Amino acid sequence: MSEYRCINIDQACELIEQGVQIVDIRDEGSYKELHISQSYNLNNHNMPDYMAQADFDKPLIVCCYHGISSQSAAAYLAHQGFDEVYSLDGGFEAWRAQCPDRCER
Repeated sequence: MSEYRCINIDQACELIEQGVQIVDIRDEGSYKELHISQSYNLNNHNMPDYMAQADFDKPLIVCCYHGISSQSAAAYLAHQGFDEVYSLDGGFEAWRAQCPDRCER
């Protein structure tokens, strides 16, 4: 896949059950306050380290605040060589409203 796709929360949950990678591109403070369980806080500073250890063959979900910024980040990551990249519709705010039991500090 050289492009990303937008997915809803239900589709994201299905992928999570299959062991997908999740990156959260929100600021570090927001991430530390609450984030999707097992997600990685990805930013410009830790991008090289993430890319060095990431599994490019494993699906990747990109999450931001409301599902807007994650689209450009997902496009960037798709062009870096990830096979399957998804942007989470509604972002973390929608996730938190629908799946509060799948969030952690």
